[in-house]
Amino acid sequence: MTGRLATLTGDFLAQSPLRHGPFRVFYAGAIAAALGYTMQTTVAAWLMATLTPSAVMVALVQTASTAPALLFGLFAGAMADIVDRRKVIVATQVVLVAASALLGVAAIAGWVGPAMLLAMTFVVGAGFAFYQPAQQASVNDLVARAEMPQAVSLNAVGFNVSRAIGPAIAGALTALVGTASALFASAACFAAMIVAMRRVKTRAPILPGVPERLFSGVQIGLRYARHSPALRAFILRTFSFTACASALWALLPVIARDQLGLGASGYGFLFAMLGVGAVIGALSIPRQLKVRSLNRVVLSATILWALANVLIAATGHVAFAAVGTFCSGAAWVTVHASLSTGTQSSVPAWVRARAVGMNLVAVQACLAIGSPAWGLLAAATDTRVALAASSALLLMLVLLIRGVRVRMGSEADVTPGSTLPELDIDAEPGPDDGPVLIQIEYQIAPDDREAFLEAIRKVAPTRRRNGATSWRVFRDLSTEGRFVERYIVESWAEYVRLRSRMTMSDRTIQSRALDLQQEGTPVRVSRFLGIE
Repeated sequence: MTGRLATLTGDFLAQSPLRHGPFRVFYAGAIAAALGYTMQTTVAAWLMATLTPSAVMVALVQTASTAPALLFGLFAGAMADIVDRRKVIVATQVVLVAASALLGVAAIAGWVGPAMLLAMTFVVGAGFAFYQPAQQASVNDLVARAEMPQAVSLNAVGFNVSRAIGPAIAGALTALVGTASALFASAACFAAMIVAMRRVKTRAPILPGVPERLFSGVQIGLRYARHSPALRAFILRTFSFTACASALWALLPVIARDQLGLGASGYGFLFAMLGVGAVIGALSIPRQLKVRSLNRVVLSATILWALANVLIAATGHVAFAAVGTFCSGAAWVTVHASLSTGTQSSVPAWVRARAVGMNLVAVQACLAIGSPAWGLLAAATDTRVALAASSALLLMLVLLIRGVRVRMGSEADVTPGSTLPELDIDAEPGPDDGPVLIQIEYQIAPDDREAFLEAIRKVAPTRRRNGATSWRVFRDLSTEGRFVERYIVESWAEYVRLRSRMTMSDRTIQSRALDLQQEGTPVRVSRFLGIE
């Protein structure tokens, strides 16, 4: 038996990204950081319960822990794209170590009050919110593209295992050696990620010119999402699933207590089944993506979640409820890890962390809004009705957005296009000079007019998502067949970045319009700088 297990383990390691030393170290550090975060939030909730009898104050610990992801998620994604991700990860872990250790010292000294506890928990939540996009986007820098589904799935396994065992470890440490020691253990877990990053070198996305600023980086990320059908599809699928799936997370304690008549240990058992299902679901993702499309994997897992919730709502038996929570855990991770894999495969490196950040914000927004909404419905009716309603709404949304398909991105979608020729200009403007107007003149034969108009319309999203604030095509009234494409970029620095952001897919789309240029007439490109 031992030999067989060793063989299976060896085969798994030989075929997984864990065979690469840098990823293995990074992965171990990520598990430690996730463990530290779940331990800290668990200890904080217990500590608040010992400080005050108010259930509201205890609930506010969870709010203080999760609200930063909603408040700062977009800024965290932009920072991880603008700054070296390795530096972001190390800096956030330093903050997390300091906050957890300080809280531990305060607990020993007897200085901890409800206000201080909430403030330090918010700091920990903010640090982890800035850490997550940088950590998730760094996975691409450590493995080959073909191994990305496995790497993202392993990331999901590590986080869910940590979430499952972190509270148990925190509870045991608190009971055996005290609250302060559990907080110091949490700080040690965060420190492990710092040690891991000293041995890992991630590739920072480098674009020419002046680096982006944080606020403009957020705007650029949102603009990219607005003009990227692929990214919009991932965010929409995340919203639609999580808004309905939040019902189970919100109602599981009530289901265990009222519907199934269980105590704390029974609730822990159901939560453990969620965790086991999540691990199994995550491990199955790479194999599923090899035999089925990403859209089918996400759709199947979404339907599985709806059916599992119906089972939980309909049963009064613990065994059936355990089966339902197991399937729910598998479906939850399959949907989110698959969508995360697809998102990271579809966006270029310069905006990848921002895309991850937008998905994280979508999840947190749905949990923050959906959980109390389903709780209110359960209070007005009961948990069975609320769970059944969430499943019905989820299936209805599946039908409504069935035309919004998600797919894995291709190499051309993320690979930078060919090197562009040097700009033929007399003097280089300053980085903040602008706006910049780019004008491209085409001469199109009458027979090619319709084909050109169809091709040029597809060029618009490539300009807009890479930096153009406005775009339009004009027809010359004095010269037959002459069309002018015009777009504006807010500054010269942004125009330099726009040129380097173009991917091979973008170049292919633009070349279809260029190929229709009338033979013998060169395409003319002019650049104009705005003046006061």
